[in-house]
Amino acid sequence: MTIDFARLPRFPLATLPTPLTEARGLREALGGPARCPRILLKRDDLTGLALGGNKARKLEFLIGDALRQRATVVITTGAVQSNHARMTAAAARAAGLGVSLVLTTQEAAPEVQGNYLLDRLFGADIHLIPAGPDPKLAVAPDEEARVAEVMANLRARGERPYLIPVGGSSGVGALGYVAGTRELVEQLAAASVAPARLYYASGSRGTQAGLELGWRLFSPPYRLAGIAVSGGEDEKRVRAARVATEAAALLGVGVTVTPGELTTSQDHIGDGYGIPTRGGLEAIRLLATRDGVLLDPTYTAKAMAALIADVRAGVIDAGETVVFLHTGGIPALFAHAGAFDATD
Repeated sequence: MTIDFARLPRFPLATLPTPLTEARGLREALGGPARCPRILLKRDDLTGLALGGNKARKLEFLIGDALRQRATVVITTGAVQSNHARMTAAAARAAGLGVSLVLTTQEAAPEVQGNYLLDRLFGADIHLIPAGPDPKLAVAPDEEARVAEVMANLRARGERPYLIPVGGSSGVGALGYVAGTRELVEQLAAASVAPARLYYASGSRGTQAGLELGWRLFSPPYRLAGIAVSGGEDEKRVRAARVATEAAALLGVGVTVTPGELTTSQDHIGDGYGIPTRGGLEAIRLLATRDGVLLDPTYTAKAMAALIADVRAGVIDAGETVVFLHTGGIPALFAHAGAFDATD
């Protein structure tokens, strides 16, 4: 299908296309060609903006829309180690906009490390709020009210705020991975590769929405294998379907996505959002030592742990090819150094 992304507001932020590389060392570590499928890495950790990550794709469209609406400041939410918040801060600065971040935290004074350190370096106006009691969720019970308060204060100062939902999970943000799907489909066709699955970490579901709509529009050979990194599946499935359908409307295509069509594995969340798992820590070490590629404990490590578990369980045929969407998040590694000390 021909989709004209050029007619949509877009602000250039990412270095595209990102590379498609092969994890040869990981494949050997998992038994070689006799037992492990070929593993390709879609390197969206190399998008360039603020140490890279998948949010750059979404933010190109979100910042473009903010500029179209003549916003003077963007506001978004996330956990204190949010990759999305870090990249939103950088994107806003690149576009000459102000930025306010409402960040949930379990600690009154979180360590200035990882993404939180970068938020401060970008000069973001940061509002810390207590996280909710459920560690599997990454939200605060009064998050919406606190965001509304911050927006009201900005308007009172004469600013024109543009609200970006958590994770960039809106119809506008989802356009990033609709376009990203087309990019990947073209790369696979050029390489004459037809992978059976695409593994990806699934949090706020903006990436899922874009991938699901892209799958329907561009007919890639793979089926999607989303791996949840936080709880709240029922609500998030509804959100992903709504966002995907909103993105379809923006593109002018007659596609409706329903919650019942979406599935996401819940088997690798562990003790909660942002809490490293044993399988995730193993995945980080394996990919680092075998291929020189870094994962993050919150998102990509849990998704890679799922891929590794499926290989070991024989769920994936050794003769197949799979793609792992590396969505970035590397700064969070530095905030979890203690987890690696405990496993040494």
